[in-house]
Amino acid sequence: MKKESTKMNSISSRRLFLKGLASGAATVAMAGSPGIALASKAWLQTPRKLAFHNLHTEEKLSLTYFDQGQYLPHAVQEINYLLRDFRSGDVHPMDPELFNLLNDLQAVLGGNKLFQVISGYRSPSTNRMLHNTSSGVAKKSMHMQGKAIDIRVAGVDSKLVQQAAIKMARGGVGYYHKSDFVHIDTGNVRYW
Repeated sequence: MKKESTKMNSISSRRLFLKGLASGAATVAMAGSPGIALASKAWLQTPRKLAFHNLHTEEKLSLTYFDQGQYLPHAVQEINYLLRDFRSGDVHPMDPELFNLLNDLQAVLGGNKLFQVISGYRSPSTNRMLHNTSSGVAKKSMHMQGKAIDIRVAGVDSKLVQQAAIKMARGGVGYYHKSDFVHIDTGNVRYW
């Protein structure tokens, strides 16, 4: 019985580690696996950078938002401001996992990329207005929680961005061909 419990704990620990590594939060290291522990430690120490161009405000931002194992508060505030609801001016804390997702997406796409922002945070009133005037806006959009972003990637076809994000399987991915952008969020894995 004890041996079976130990085996289940080992499996659970491995699953937790892999889930954490895949989500950009590799904080669980497996006992007895120094190579994996070192890899997760190195990943936590690696600086993470993002570059944005808000297409509505024309603001640009390029910065390191994570370094030495921690999020940089000033950088996170700058990103939150750039991703504000451009219609109302409301600023909302964005989900740091969204930043990690974008960081990893740019790596999959081949290095540092400029994310052209169509929409970041949306206030409830802005989301309500968009929902009432467009069929593609969810009533309970993850944009209102700071967990979603609509983007284009400079120099990369949006269909390729969508395919790369789908392969990562780390949240919702929507492709809007007519408007030429990709929605990415940190919710449940789903595609449209």
